[in-house]
Amino acid sequence: MKVHALTQLKAKSLPPGKHNDGSGLWLWKKSKGHGSWVLRLVVGGKRREMGLGRWPEVSLAEARNQAAAAREQLRAGTDPIEARRQARHKISTMTVKEAIESCFAAKQAELKKDGTAGRWLSPLSVHVIPKIGKDRVETVDQHMIKRVLGPIWHEKPEAAVKALNRLNLTLKHAAAHGLAVDLQATLKARALLGKQRRTKTHIPSLPYTEAPAFYQMLCKENAPSALALRFVMLTLARTSEIRFALYTEVSGDVWTIPPERTKTNSENRIPLTKEALRVIRLAKRHDDQTLLFPSSRGNAMSDATMSKFMKDRDYEARPHGFRATFRSFAEEQSEAEFEVKEASLGHTVGSEVVRAYQRSDLLEKRRTLLTQWTGFLLGR
Repeated sequence: MKVHALTQLKAKSLPPGKHNDGSGLWLWKKSKGHGSWVLRLVVGGKRREMGLGRWPEVSLAEARNQAAAAREQLRAGTDPIEARRQARHKISTMTVKEAIESCFAAKQAELKKDGTAGRWLSPLSVHVIPKIGKDRVETVDQHMIKRVLGPIWHEKPEAAVKALNRLNLTLKHAAAHGLAVDLQATLKARALLGKQRRTKTHIPSLPYTEAPAFYQMLCKENAPSALALRFVMLTLARTSEIRFALYTEVSGDVWTIPPERTKTNSENRIPLTKEALRVIRLAKRHDDQTLLFPSSRGNAMSDATMSKFMKDRDYEARPHGFRATFRSFAEEQSEAEFEVKEASLGHTVGSEVVRAYQRSDLLEKRRTLLTQWTGFLLGR
């Protein structure tokens, strides 16, 4: 077959059909004035066809140049069709704001309620995007990050660390798109920012030896917050899980918290002792009540209501601290296994591989431990 069999004039005069220019280049004419260029190649022992553009928009000379470049790639061991496909999907650049939004979209499935609460984006939306959101993500380096987070590094340490960590995830996400970002930028920025001036504080809790007296004080109160606090102590659930607890979630002597309301994003079954069931009955005011512990207006209780109850009675401890109170009791006063004690607090125990094989939620063992804890609170 003659190489370069076609000319511009001949291409125009050819009838509809497939016409060979040589070396695998073909002009496929659909009509007298329209067609397309196709290059036939053998890739991995299989014949492939690679489109090179429309004719006459792509001239004969351009088609030959593209065909020569593709054949050169093939001789070098690269599949030109796959290389072009990857090039089409490759992003040339992104702004910092675009990279953050793209990273967030990729992570949404991992976040509670798909991240609709805004907690993942919040540190970046407040402290990063307004300052460098329009800059190209490839330009982000340790000096830029220090300039952005320096003013809040000591004043708002938690927000600063969250912003830094999420910037690190954003840079990794941008790198996965093929962008030339500095993956060490956040690490180097942390070195420039230095150690934060803060002391880590824990939520205050009652010593477990004082828990029975506190519980018995609660038993003398009829306020919804007192009943909710009793339920906190008896189930060790988080206050957010209890504030939105529904009667429909209780079946017999088990309360099942759906994944969207747990910190681990997985369903949590909590065994209910006789005392916990008694508290539920005491909290019910009318037959059409849906929440276990509604406010006086029938809505979900405020997240500050239970804390205020304790503060008004001069307690430094807070509701969430009862989880630590229980954990100390379980450590010193029970023979329960580590996994049972941790599972009683709704913690994830073991690696992903271990959990894949150990699928029990240890419900009955947790029931035994909570029964012992309840007896302790009741002074039995």
